Amino acid sequence: MATGVEQTTVIIVGAGPSGLATAACLHQQSIPYIILEREDCIASLFNKKSYNRLHLHLAKNFCQLPHLPFPASFPTYVPKADFLKYLDDYAAHFKINPRFCNRVKFAKYEEDEEKWKVEAEVVGGGVKRYEGRFLVVATGETSDVFIPEVDGLSEFKGEVIHSTQYKSGKGYENKKVLVVGAGNSGMEIALDLSNYGAKTSIVVRSPVHIVSRWSVNLGLMLLKIMPLHLVDSFLVLVNKLMYGDLTRYKIQRPKEGPFAGKVRSGKYPIVDMGTTEKIKSGEIQVLPALKSIQGGGYEVVFENGKCYQFDVILFATGFKRTTHLWLQGGDCLLNKDGLPKPMYPNHWKGENGLYCAGLARRGLYGAAMDAENIAQHIFKLI
Repeated sequence: MATGVEQTTVIIVGAGPSGLATAACLHQQSIPYIILEREDCIASLFNKKSYNRLHLHLAKNFCQLPHLPFPASFPTYVPKADFLKYLDDYAAHFKINPRFCNRVKFAKYEEDEEKWKVEAEVVGGGVKRYEGRFLVVATGETSDVFIPEVDGLSEFKGEVIHSTQYKSGKGYENKKVLVVGAGNSGMEIALDLSNYGAKTSIVVRSPVHIVSRWSVNLGLMLLKIMPLHLVDSFLVLVNKLMYGDLTRYKIQRPKEGPFAGKVRSGKYPIVDMGTTEKIKSGEIQVLPALKSIQGGGYEVVFENGKCYQFDVILFATGFKRTTHLWLQGGDCLLNKDGLPKPMYPNHWKGENGLYCAGLARRGLYGAAMDAENIAQHIFKLI
């Protein structure tokens, strides 16, 4: 049963870091808003769907949200627990009170009324309706779990999980675990599994940049004073000296530089936390792309034709976005994958009061910039 319509100026969809940052910036401008969140907590990815050893890979000055820096007592690379405390304190400081358990099912701009009309399904039953002059999509790059189709996967007799279900390697000792996906999460989960005594393998399908934590942070600082191509050349040189030739370990380096690749395709370089040393020592095996599960058992077939047995397949294969299922009239701003069509730095602004925050694949730093731009733009319009 639908309840009465609630009116506001701005409707924010998503209470992750991007949504919180946008709400804080609107609060600073005294602009009324409502923030809708499908889960029962803020930042559900960090609260519920991340592994225990997680630290922010970039230094804290690149990760703080607008108008409230991290406490000086926090370490340079903020651990998960401290980051969650920071987000709780951030929400309290700016009096952010999301409407939890509100799953948006429909949002459409009514031109005759110059309003966005939003319907949200409330967990436990019922529908709530909201109307606002502006709509901010802050549902995040990492909103819905993605597991690729693999021939025979449903017949695999071992355990199949996504990286969002993984907490630690405890309980995986002596198990043969295959990690599918060589992004930052996959690489760090493989390291964690190996540290707990799992017999770990990782699928590395395409070329990746592996960089040290200190070098990528130095690179971000150099970007303020140097052209991107020079910073990329510096990073490649430094990390070649650090890690040597990784092709002997079946890891290829892209021709495009780490930051150039990030800007063009949104692919993050791998910030090495110790996985590379484990690969070099043979403790972690690198394998090519997954092809199929053989014979309805534990045998996994790879593109090179080789087969190996595993007890567990862990998919660190990322996420997809389903914005197109509920947002009508957002084609001017977002593509079918839920990412911005306009090029950076104009990616955050659409038509008819539609905005997006945190979808430019520029991490927390980019989300903070989006939030400030959106709030300033709305302030000027009203």
